[in-house]
Amino acid sequence: MPYWRLSGYYFLFFATVGIYMPFWSLYLRSINFNAEQIGILSAIVVGTKIFSTYLWGWVVDHSGQRMRVIQYASLFSALAFIAVLFVKDFRALAFIMFLFAIFWSASLPQIEAATLSYLGESSHAYTIIRLWGSVGFIIIVWGLGIVFESLSISYVPLILLVSMFLVWVLTLSIPDTPPEPHDESHESLKVILSKPKVIALLLACFLMLASHGPYYTFYSIYLEDHGYSRSFIGQMWALGVVAEVVIFLFMHRLIVASGLRKLFLLSLFLASIRWLLIAFFVDNLVLLCLAQLLHAATFGICHAVAIQYIHKYFRGKLQGRGQGLYSSTSFGAGFAIGSLLTGYGWETIGAANCFIIASASAFVAMVIAFIWVKD
Repeated sequence: MPYWRLSGYYFLFFATVGIYMPFWSLYLRSINFNAEQIGILSAIVVGTKIFSTYLWGWVVDHSGQRMRVIQYASLFSALAFIAVLFVKDFRALAFIMFLFAIFWSASLPQIEAATLSYLGESSHAYTIIRLWGSVGFIIIVWGLGIVFESLSISYVPLILLVSMFLVWVLTLSIPDTPPEPHDESHESLKVILSKPKVIALLLACFLMLASHGPYYTFYSIYLEDHGYSRSFIGQMWALGVVAEVVIFLFMHRLIVASGLRKLFLLSLFLASIRWLLIAFFVDNLVLLCLAQLLHAATFGICHAVAIQYIHKYFRGKLQGRGQGLYSSTSFGAGFAIGSLLTGYGWETIGAANCFIIASASAFVAMVIAFIWVKD
């Protein structure tokens, strides 16, 4: 198994995410976009996953050339993003981001499928590889938080572009996984998607990622509006992912010891608590840090468990589409709806109320999972 090359991919991919998540919204505000426009642009990027990740999964499952698809998609996403350096018109930028996102969304679900395929029966060890993505995220947000105290935020698109090209270069070194043998005993996609436990899992993931809309899209703006510096904002993002790394180190043991269902329910419950802490205690440094530490559960545990469930439910040649469906439902539809609604509500009902609604969304996800999701 190409451990270091897969780990390197996660490192660079999530370093790119670490540039985008905390600083993209600040860049958009610096070029005079309002909260509604920022929410729409964020929703476009993640909303394309609703159809694109499943479509790319279908291409991979039918062509059997997973890494070739990842390589081309990584290259064309970077090429599309070049135009961002020269465009500040809202409609033009929306189109460019839509085009970019179609290609950018292709890679991660297929890398997840490749990693799990290499791991085979040791799939619970997935987090030992995935944690390098968190390390990349931490280093970049911490470093750029300090850099942007003196460097103009206008450099964000250029830094993103360089990172995207590095991701593409690394994909050229990763070997493809052996083709999955065709097994007629595997259930059809239609049969799998008709099962209540699968529907409940996807719905819970949708609501969980919708609850992350205010956080992923407006958390940096929220902190800046409450007087925190950009270096502090970068440190807070890094703190959350440090907690994620720690949980990833022990996740394979936790899965064996506790099972997927208990961990999934715990992550949903703690997400509900986390958003309330951010809503009501943004000026309390101790509780704000506690909320960031809960990222270990709300993303780290939840994502690791969901990936395992998808790998368990979608077998053989359905793995690519299964990971694509999970990504399109949660990081696509869920995140898009959460970002879009937050964009509309941020300046009307207020930031705190957006996080309260996010808490309710996570709680409903927990109820659904408690009733229908099984080990």
